[in-house]
Amino acid sequence: MNGKIDTYRNSVLLLVFLILQLVQLILIPVASLLRSSVSGWLLLIPLLLTNSWWAFIHEALHGHLFSNKRVGRAVGRLNAVLYGAAFDLLRHGHLLHHAYSRTRRERFEVYRADESSWIAAAGSYYFRLLGGLYFFEILGSLIFLLPRSLIRRLEARIKSDDNVVEELTHRLLAHDTLRAVRTDALAIVLIYGTSFYWYGKYWWMLALALWGRGLLISLMDNAFHYGTPLERTRYAPNLAAPAWWSRLLLNFNLHGVHHLQPAVPWHALPQLHHAQSAKFQGSLILTMLSQFRGPIPEHKLKDEASPADSA
Repeated sequence: MNGKIDTYRNSVLLLVFLILQLVQLILIPVASLLRSSVSGWLLLIPLLLTNSWWAFIHEALHGHLFSNKRVGRAVGRLNAVLYGAAFDLLRHGHLLHHAYSRTRRERFEVYRADESSWIAAAGSYYFRLLGGLYFFEILGSLIFLLPRSLIRRLEARIKSDDNVVEELTHRLLAHDTLRAVRTDALAIVLIYGTSFYWYGKYWWMLALALWGRGLLISLMDNAFHYGTPLERTRYAPNLAAPAWWSRLLLNFNLHGVHHLQPAVPWHALPQLHHAQSAKFQGSLILTMLSQFRGPIPEHKLKDEASPADSA
């Protein structure tokens, strides 16, 4: 298995995603919409490639884009800003996901029946599923533009044993990290503020495209963990998808392999999956749709037999 970083393919992907964002944020509002609002349909192209782009950013979060770590981080920050969230917020949030997945701190579809009803849990659950995750990533980035004292107050109100807010805030308030997060957040405000201004009366097109981005990100994000065994931080299913879709997602559907071997770059995941004789634990599209069943009581997952911690 070749686990080396594929600089060439990653460079091509970088060029593609940067062009798509250039089209969405600048070319469509400045050139096309001045002549015809029909050109707004071009927003569907970057929208449909949302999860491919997120998979690319995900590689940056793990440091897998370029052998030169400074270059990889710079590319990651650029793409994260264009995505709408500070790079270090995404990076530390994702690393905490690997550390706490399926523990009490990180299983948003699970509720305790003795503390909450299904209806009460469903409100926050469906909000996050239908784009709320992306909204929190944007809002979380902007919050760090506030003074430290206000950030600490918000942390005190939000933190609990059911989330990673305290640990994430502690990491992001480190001096150099906070400076980078604030720089990213300011760049996001500038870039998107300018783009919305250029869209003018068609601002709603960009807003709709961003909601669509959030919807696709949120639907994909927890599909690999919905209803999976509790307290298995390294467990995730590998989900079957057509070969073309798997390649388009940078093999993100091989999530079980990734959780067991997070140091392996995207292009090497199929080889590792094959070498381990690992199977698929379901269909990607069906698993994504299964999330609409809603929140799951904790006791139901505890009562089910837990599979081995394997891909």
